[in-house]
Amino acid sequence: MYRQMVLIRRFEERAGQLYGMGQIGGFCHLYIGQEAVVVGIQAELVKGDSIITGYRDHGHMLACGIDAKAVMAELTGRAAGISRGKGGSMHMFSVEHGFYGGHGIVAAQVPLGAGLGFAHKYRNDGHIAVTYFGDGAANQGQVYETFNMAELWKLPVIFIIENNQYAMGTSVNRASAEDQLYRRGESFRVPGLQVDGMDVLAVRGAAKLAVEWVRGGNGPLLLEMKTYRYRGHSMSDPAKYRSREEVQAMREKSDPIEGLKKEIIDGGHADEAALKAIDREVREIVAESADFALEAPEPALSELHTDVLLGTY
Repeated sequence: MYRQMVLIRRFEERAGQLYGMGQIGGFCHLYIGQEAVVVGIQAELVKGDSIITGYRDHGHMLACGIDAKAVMAELTGRAAGISRGKGGSMHMFSVEHGFYGGHGIVAAQVPLGAGLGFAHKYRNDGHIAVTYFGDGAANQGQVYETFNMAELWKLPVIFIIENNQYAMGTSVNRASAEDQLYRRGESFRVPGLQVDGMDVLAVRGAAKLAVEWVRGGNGPLLLEMKTYRYRGHSMSDPAKYRSREEVQAMREKSDPIEGLKKEIIDGGHADEAALKAIDREVREIVAESADFALEAPEPALSELHTDVLLGTY
């Protein structure tokens, strides 16, 4: 889990640099600070489970085991990208890895996640769907229609609210009348838990409970992950709605990577040298992925109309 979190952190830092150099176009939402959420959840899933999220999706793809080169190439719009350079930062997917996006419309992935859960139940394959969305998306109406349907049909879905405290530039307590987001499913009888999303071990523990509940046929469950993003909402956001002191305090007191590093060393599981070796290995992987993404060719013009649904309904 330590290696995965470091990989996501270093990958996102490099993606930010490439965006600043003009190599990544469009919107780009970094996952820096939130790494513990997806890594802790993924540790309890098995091959065949389905994952879907919003537009802050790079970390989720890496946690699913998708090669860093394929993800970085997608960010730069290259043919070697995981979606052939057509998805970009917000719309990547990989059916092979059970990753169904990558969605740019706020909360659009929530009903789709219920659909994935419905497919698992219909096929009776024993798998589950994990649906991630943010604190801003938690105020969208389609979320509650989905909760109602998921509980009525006892769909095997874990709904995960990544509450990073700010919906774009608006703090959660200014935008939400009920800011204890784990309670949002109560009127639909969807049980919820609030979890320290900056502690990967706490996340994994909650994920274990949630997976057992949902895979056991008890219907959906909601997890609110209290987390924090260090960067702006996207690369174009200067984040002037919060102070530097607030961000620095979170980095110093609650950083998920530093927290796990301390647990590992204090518990005698590895020493500083071993963790530095992991960091060096990850830096090499990220550097190679960036070089690959910049050298790979862009999609051919003939690809313009492939993988596009044309016609009438």
